[in-house]
Amino acid sequence: MYSLFESVNNFSSRHIGPNKKELKEMLATIGVESLQSLIGETVPDSIRLKNELDIPDAVTEYEFLNELKKIASKNKIYKTYIGMGYYDTITPSVIQRNILENPGWYTSYTPYQAEIAQGRLESLLNFQTMITDLTGMEFANASLLDEGTAAAEAMAMFHRLRDRNSTANKLIISDQCFPQTIDVLKTRANPLGIEIEVVNIDKINLDDTYFGAILQYPCEDGQIKDYSKFIEEAHKNKILVAVATDLLSLVLLTPPKELGADVAFGSAQRFGVPLGYGGPHAAFFATRDEFKRQISGRIIGVSVDVHGNKAYRMALQTREQHIKRDKANSNICTAQALLANMSAMYAVYHGSEGLKEIALNVHLSTQILDNELTLLGYEQINTYYFDTLKICLNSTQIEKLKDISLENKINFRYIDDKYVGISLDETTSVEDLNNIVSVFSQVKSLDSEKINTKKYQKHDLKLPEKLKRKGDILTHKVFNTYQSETKMMRYIKSLENKDISLTNSMIPLGSCTMKLNAASEMYPISWAEFSKLHPFAPLDQAQGYLEIFSELEKYLSSITGFEGVSLQPNSGAQGEFAGLMVIREYFLDKKQGHRNIALIPSSAHGTNPASAVMAGMEVVVTKCDDFGNIDMEDLKEKVNQYKDNLSCLMVTYPSTHGVFEESIKEICQLIHQNGGLVYMDGANMNAQVGLTSPAEIGADVCHLNLHKTFSIPHGGGGPGMGPICVTKALIDYLPGHALIKTGGEKSIHAVSSAPWGSASILLISYAYIKMLGRDGIKSATEFAILNANYIKSRLEKYYQPLYTGKNNRVAHELIIDTRVFKNTSKVEVEDIAKRLIDYGFHAPTMSWPVIGTMMIEPTESEDKDELDRFCDAMISIYNEIKEIESGVSDMNDNVLKNAPH
Repeated sequence: MYSLFESVNNFSSRHIGPNKKELKEMLATIGVESLQSLIGETVPDSIRLKNELDIPDAVTEYEFLNELKKIASKNKIYKTYIGMGYYDTITPSVIQRNILENPGWYTSYTPYQAEIAQGRLESLLNFQTMITDLTGMEFANASLLDEGTAAAEAMAMFHRLRDRNSTANKLIISDQCFPQTIDVLKTRANPLGIEIEVVNIDKINLDDTYFGAILQYPCEDGQIKDYSKFIEEAHKNKILVAVATDLLSLVLLTPPKELGADVAFGSAQRFGVPLGYGGPHAAFFATRDEFKRQISGRIIGVSVDVHGNKAYRMALQTREQHIKRDKANSNICTAQALLANMSAMYAVYHGSEGLKEIALNVHLSTQILDNELTLLGYEQINTYYFDTLKICLNSTQIEKLKDISLENKINFRYIDDKYVGISLDETTSVEDLNNIVSVFSQVKSLDSEKINTKKYQKHDLKLPEKLKRKGDILTHKVFNTYQSETKMMRYIKSLENKDISLTNSMIPLGSCTMKLNAASEMYPISWAEFSKLHPFAPLDQAQGYLEIFSELEKYLSSITGFEGVSLQPNSGAQGEFAGLMVIREYFLDKKQGHRNIALIPSSAHGTNPASAVMAGMEVVVTKCDDFGNIDMEDLKEKVNQYKDNLSCLMVTYPSTHGVFEESIKEICQLIHQNGGLVYMDGANMNAQVGLTSPAEIGADVCHLNLHKTFSIPHGGGGPGMGPICVTKALIDYLPGHALIKTGGEKSIHAVSSAPWGSASILLISYAYIKMLGRDGIKSATEFAILNANYIKSRLEKYYQPLYTGKNNRVAHELIIDTRVFKNTSKVEVEDIAKRLIDYGFHAPTMSWPVIGTMMIEPTESEDKDELDRFCDAMISIYNEIKEIESGVSDMNDNVLKNAPH
């Protein structure tokens, strides 16, 4: 019998790899009767959910996309001239189609395995080259999260660079910096004990109590200032200076390095990356060569391979959190690689001459508008500007302008009820200029005439003579070769073909959850209703987004069991920091600010201790036992020792070793009994959804890696999202924002530049939950556990699983011990990883959390055929090792030592 209207388009069957026949075969290999029996042997009864999640039934892909179109229509896309670091832009179609919408680019992983990431590495090096060229600096990283957090990284770097005996502890922030940047700086400065002064830099007296300064160039209101004298004076007082800047303006303006700046940072968004209601966008960060070991984020370097050919790799990693942990320069893990690649390709495609043309058109349009508004009798304040005018109006005129502009579907920026800011961009047309002039004419009840563009054919730059850029830009060959679409398409494809992504094979990275990023989840991020909305547009123009945020928060609350959610953190590491800052603020509010000890297991991801230090906490490491669990005796000893100052325990669940710890509830109770809170790292949430929850185990806060569990793609190293969920007691402290109301009544300052972080990619996780539904997201968890145990069962004759639960089961990932081969054949884990490339696979996670091991996570999206192909490859490699051990192959010259081929 068939059910009426039974759908063949059940998304769950598309997302989950194994079919019914394969499920039966896999269960037989594992040696268990049913999937539910396997789950029962894996997940402790004591933490199993008693009720179903409050999630709707699944909808088909077709139904979802139709419904989402209706929600999207609630967003109003006006012509927006708000600026403030966010500008409309034209994404070249060749870049949109071949990078943004191409799974060959958006499903790849961070380029740690250089041999299968040469394409992305070359593109990221192009990004770095573009940034150093335009800023004038010698050294740049391969992107940061957003402009606000880039400012915070500059502040932290300057703080570290103080003379050893210096007591300077104050940071100058120009009152001409973007308000959202100042907000993020306040968040990051507070736990480090840094004192911030937001000042008019023309009126401040510099002395040795200051260690750094942050400036904006051009200023937040559009004015262009010459900072060279201020920077010179700052350096005399041993004050380092960072300049927030606009990349497109630097095509025409003197670069920050020539003004004397020590750091230049900003957003690369207007280089072809859609607004997306705030993100994701790639920030940039450039500095002097002498500071390269202090710079945060990833850095791409040029090397040579064993044959002497040029090769790219990630460089200077000894600064990073995965190595230095609590001594790291930053907690950054996810960057913005996909968006950095888009921005780099924008520069490659337009080339130096194209960028000059775009910048000149924007600047000329701004001059035309300035002249036309002046003819109408308006006072324009900025003497010099690139793309932004500041118009003086009285209060009556402003109110009238607001009404008329909204009637004409135009958004301006309103400043202190005295001024109107108008920021133009590359999408601004003559028709747009006429519409703006018409609106301002109506304010004065004047008739307007069409602009006579012929009289503006010849013009001078409205820039200070000293600040006009000298010399050529982007002279490197890559920026002067691919200006035809044919060449550009082939260049992008040639880079893509050098890399491994999910279009090629499974990427079995433990703790990274490289699952399917379904096309129907990705499709809506390109819709204009979502991609063209400015993050500071009036909220009544973002009703579609707000509806999605509300629903998504409700779903994440149900999944975690927590009452409060903040969608603002725009990476997993940002989520960690935000969650810890909420805990910190909670204790400060309770007059228990002395509680600053964070207990962190030795197996924790490096971002955990790095985030704790950033949040002003002191890290105390606790031991793990021989089975990979938290050592209860050591934990009790540490809790007793530090109970008076205990702030929190950071715990990953299931454990970093891929096991559901039976004692987790006892662990959480122990922390609570001694006055602390429990922070749960959501890295392994793919083993929890629908079966247990952070609330069920007894945690108080968790972050969710949406780029892991909830299907946002990794993008070759970012974007990511890391919203936090909290108990009712912590809701009041959730992150706020300087410009848009978010967070609780006693909110901490913002952790990201935009109110809802990288808002456009929240659509992906929303789609994931809607299309899988209540039963589907639970099934995804069950099949992730199934696939991991299937791999364990197939490989355990050849590779010893390092840790298992009490019933000899693993969670959604497993660690295999390859250390034994080092003694028998000189084969190390890196050799196996490189040999896997020859079989068409990205290596599993290597040497973490245990040196010399491999952590494998297949996810639920891989079917039995692909799991078998991976297992067959690993078994084949095992046999190759045996040939070395037996003497058939030379111990130093063999297929593993020479891999990849």
